[in-house]
Amino acid sequence: MQVVFHKNFKKQTKKLKALKTKIEQRLFLFMEDPFNPILNNHPLIGKYKGYRSINITADYRAVYESINDDLAFFITLDKHSNLYK
Repeated sequence: MQVVFHKNFKKQTKKLKALKTKIEQRLFLFMEDPFNPILNNHPLIGKYKGYRSINITADYRAVYESINDDLAFFITLDKHSNLYK
């Protein structure tokens, strides 16, 4: 699976320096197997309908759009409570 990052995703990643290793690990895992149970990959509803989310930590989520079977476009990364207000 190939991944592309929106500028907002890159900006959020830079802000979360303490989570850099965890973010990299989860994205690598996603590229190897997008539906690995550790990621809790699931579809979203509401304002993010049509997008999917994976867990980075217990509190942080990465939201992406599946472009096709081999490409994912990550749009944002934030705390669960901030994303789903």
